Amino acid sequence: MRKVIVSAMVSLDGVMQAPGGPEEDPTGGFPFGGWVEPLADEGLGEAIGEMFSQPFDLLLGRKTYDIFAAYWPYQDEGDPIGSIFDRVTKYVATRNPDLKLDWQNSRTLGADAVAAVKALKSEDGPALLTQGSTDFLQTLFAQDLVDEMSITTFPVVLGKGKRLFRTGTEVVPGTFRLTGSRTTEAGTLVNRYTRAGEVKTGTFAVKPPSDAEIERRRTLV
Repeated sequence: MRKVIVSAMVSLDGVMQAPGGPEEDPTGGFPFGGWVEPLADEGLGEAIGEMFSQPFDLLLGRKTYDIFAAYWPYQDEGDPIGSIFDRVTKYVATRNPDLKLDWQNSRTLGADAVAAVKALKSEDGPALLTQGSTDFLQTLFAQDLVDEMSITTFPVVLGKGKRLFRTGTEVVPGTFRLTGSRTTEAGTLVNRYTRAGEVKTGTFAVKPPSDAEIERRRTLV
């Protein structure tokens, strides 16, 4: 069985748009492209290296694929990330059935991306690792296809931009277990989460509700 691992760089307010540079994704008038670079440090590089040291294929939305395909194949030969991305299989979610993918080892998920991801998950093979792909992530969350998350949270608030969890997205409720954590010198928090099960609820109340509380509940109905 293959796992879907969501890897995301987010601000404290959940924005993950254009972390790499000003021209990466300025859509919507986003003014902060490249917001991660000033916070990059040795600890962040080590965390990224560890993530990419494990076997994986890439699972990408079309816009992120376009960004990667226009960048990584053109880096110097031997670039540690570029060489890995060139080699692995890139699975791309697209609504365009005629989309031509020129980057080697790239293939579309076809007309039904959800069915294709479910089929891939049922196979033996490396993990399916997302990068960026905010639109496609909403589909993965809504269809309960995410097994693990690697969330890198930077100490910055951006206020606007594409978010990891968007308002209005139908996310399947669930709990995740923290399986790894590190903090870099820049104050960036790198956390790894594994799906743990259903949401459980409880109460901190130790006494029967007061008349005031009963009335408060009544007015909420």
